[in-house]
Amino acid sequence: GGLPINVKWIIEGEEEIGSKHLHAFVQQHARRLKADAIIISDTNMFAPGLPTICYGTRGLIAAQLDLQGASRDLHSGDYGGIVANPIQVLAEIISALKDRHGRITIPGFYEDVVEIEEAEKHQFEALPFEEEAMKKEIGVPELFGETEFSPLERRWARPTLEINGISGGFTGEGMKTIIPAKAMAKITMRLVPHQDPQKIFQAFQEYVRSLTPSTVTLTLTEDIGGKPYLTPLDHPVLAFVSEALQKVFQREPVFVRTGGTIGVVNTFSEVLQVPIVFVGLSQPNDHAHAPNEHLTEEAFYTGIEVAAQLLNTLKEWKPE
Repeated sequence: GGLPINVKWIIEGEEEIGSKHLHAFVQQHARRLKADAIIISDTNMFAPGLPTICYGTRGLIAAQLDLQGASRDLHSGDYGGIVANPIQVLAEIISALKDRHGRITIPGFYEDVVEIEEAEKHQFEALPFEEEAMKKEIGVPELFGETEFSPLERRWARPTLEINGISGGFTGEGMKTIIPAKAMAKITMRLVPHQDPQKIFQAFQEYVRSLTPSTVTLTLTEDIGGKPYLTPLDHPVLAFVSEALQKVFQREPVFVRTGGTIGVVNTFSEVLQVPIVFVGLSQPNDHAHAPNEHLTEEAFYTGIEVAAQLLNTLKEWKPE
């Protein structure tokens, strides 16, 4: 037989670079893409065997800082003490972006952040989260971050700033006594509702420039990776998705946010004006964005069952 509801598929391969062409496609073909809801599978389960519905993502800004000192690497004996070292300057800029408690120091960074509601706090607290197990799984001695928020709150509902990579100077074996000419850092920020990426980047840029001395030249480039997104927890579609997952797993699903970013989600929401639900089947230890990233066979076959149940359950939904 046929499908119980109409389905439109979008498959694209640019998610890891922000779906740059899909944003324009959605805007240009809004009538063709008209729908009542969107289901996305690019999230994971909170724990093995625990059905999970995700209702929110964080936004993303990426930036690169390039510092130029002298026109070439200099002899540290001849020029040490009279020329600024770009690596030293870079280290000072980076260290000024957050305090020792993990709070971001960019002026105005938090002014539009939506505070976590008490009901959602209780929902996070009810999840089977074990801090010791997480520390062991990822191999850290202690977790870190804003002390007034729980690890899950910091992971999903608080904004972050991370240094993704730095380079500069001599890094080979042995010694090379130079003052390097260049230093570079890549930085990303995860945003939460209602932070605006353009506004945040402008504040970041002004702050970094204020921290940069006249002894070096700064080049700052940006890449907006996407806005944050949140589906209201009381939206009717979530109840139908929940019912479908219960039929497959024989237990009630949990509701979570994700700390990651799916760049085109907010564009779907703004252009098509539909709710978006994330139903992922991967496991927390599937090594996302790391060597040996994988998906288990069990998740693959369970995903087939979930997809079938979603289609059969959503046919009963009558959107207003």
